[in-house]
Amino acid sequence: MPTVVEADLIAALKTVADPLTGKDFVGTRQLKNLKIDGDDVAFDVELGYPAKSLHGALRRQLIEAARKVPGVGNVSVNVSSRIVAHAAQRGVALLPGVKNIIAVASGKGGVGKSTTAANLALALAAEGATVGMLDADIYGPSQPMMLGISGRPESVDGQSMEPMEGHGLQVASIGFLVEPDQAMIWRGPMATQALDQLLRQTRWRELDYLIVDMPPGTGDIQLTLSQRVPITGAVIVTTPQDIALLDAKKGVAMFEKVGVPILGLVENMAVYCCPNCGHTEHIFGADGGKKMAEEYKFDYLGALPLNRSIREQADSGRPTLVSDPDGEIAGLYKSVARQVAVKIAEKAKDFSSKFPTITVSKGT
Repeated sequence: MPTVVEADLIAALKTVADPLTGKDFVGTRQLKNLKIDGDDVAFDVELGYPAKSLHGALRRQLIEAARKVPGVGNVSVNVSSRIVAHAAQRGVALLPGVKNIIAVASGKGGVGKSTTAANLALALAAEGATVGMLDADIYGPSQPMMLGISGRPESVDGQSMEPMEGHGLQVASIGFLVEPDQAMIWRGPMATQALDQLLRQTRWRELDYLIVDMPPGTGDIQLTLSQRVPITGAVIVTTPQDIALLDAKKGVAMFEKVGVPILGLVENMAVYCCPNCGHTEHIFGADGGKKMAEEYKFDYLGALPLNRSIREQADSGRPTLVSDPDGEIAGLYKSVARQVAVKIAEKAKDFSSKFPTITVSKGT
């Protein structure tokens, strides 16, 4: 029986590429704890993003590659994910208990931003991440209804709120604190203060990702969030319609001015397919979002159809990722979620927690 040569084993494992990044696990230092004991080989692969649905296939590919090396008998592989905190805007400290914050934004209302935010959060959770949802639309909160959550948050210490829970997500929304038909007749400063309290006085429990369902537009609330909240990156939601794209561009400009990177664009209501005859129609225009992504040189994360089931599932409090987790549309949301998570994993890590606290005091 030939002896297993470590260099040959590493060379063989280099042939297996991450399906989402195209890079091998050796060069990216994701291959860890390699051990050779006779003809037994064991090692770990640690992904920087949640991908529970890919672990099995990756493990099989790695085992197959290792077994091609002379002398290798039994192969033990553990594939896992470890999500770390990544840098946000310069000068903005990270939020306690929250590693990464993703803003889901649109320039105008009615483009399906909240539905996209809910399904993005649920898709990340389905892939193994711990996820929270902040409903930042003070004037029109919709996440309580979309996620099927009712009741009011508890306060253990009288100073902070426990997040509500729905479908495995930790959720905070002004909608939990007011009656469903109560109008929030507040000026900008009151609304921004309420949102800041909602964000910072919720006891988030070790979140890998906090999805922020932003209100439409570029007003006080959006600007305050972008300047004061440590946003890792933003996802822009638009329809292919020219008017929607015009407003989406204003949202992109706002994020660029405050130093928040754009993770990509989702084109919603891209095509309608008649359930009776199968005829497809681009009701809001074709490829407008794709062209905008090309123009601004950021990622086009995918297109979602104009489909009645998406609306019905969100209205019932059981979004697509809950109602039909293995369906085609859920697969599109999962693809968007994986791309967003990979984009974040490639960003610079946050090292602020490792810096010492420096106090300057007057000498006596």
